[in-house]
Amino acid sequence: MENPFPQITIQINPAVYIKDPQSSDLGKRIIASSIDMIDELGFEQFTFKKLARVIETSEASIYRYFESKHKLLLYITSWYWAWMDYRLSFKTANVTSAIKCLRSSIELITEQVEEDSDFSHINEVKLNNIVINESPKVFLNRSVDQVNKEGVFLGYKQLVDRISKFVLSINSNFRYPHMLISTIIEGAHLQRYFADHLPKLTDTIDGEDSVQTFYSDLVFKMISQK
Repeated sequence: MENPFPQITIQINPAVYIKDPQSSDLGKRIIASSIDMIDELGFEQFTFKKLARVIETSEASIYRYFESKHKLLLYITSWYWAWMDYRLSFKTANVTSAIKCLRSSIELITEQVEEDSDFSHINEVKLNNIVINESPKVFLNRSVDQVNKEGVFLGYKQLVDRISKFVLSINSNFRYPHMLISTIIEGAHLQRYFADHLPKLTDTIDGEDSVQTFYSDLVFKMISQK
């Protein structure tokens, strides 16, 4: 995807970092290599010690940016949701039809992600894999309420809320817009995972993006019900 605003910077809640990694070359290398390593190794096997060896720096220098690898995971997943929300904002900015906006939104949140070359220190394809495979660790832990109070999940919430408003523009009486959209996002991720690892749990059809088609049909059938 070509970035129409080459100078844009994705803003992340400062609660997840000590020093903004976008502020220095080392910080960007920390993010880039972390994404590569978590995608390859998995979050459990990823450590700052291993990261330090790869980028040829000290563990202490990494800890100047992030107090823990969990905070780093919060950072990169927050970046992903902010990036998705930015893309959706641009994609629907001049579209007056709520139906078209909703269709575009569903395509965006269920598609196979492509790398965005204008954010050179982020591999969005690998980051999407991390969101699919590792993001439940961001939510399913005992610190989730405190992290939520700090506003760390705002990007994800904004994305869901933006799409929910399109739903309500089409059917103002629909009672579960946020539940529907968050279910689509998480469900699409799970179906992508099943397709790669447990194909008997999903359906693939040659020549069709089955995940995208299924969820698009589901959404419009749900909101058209009286």
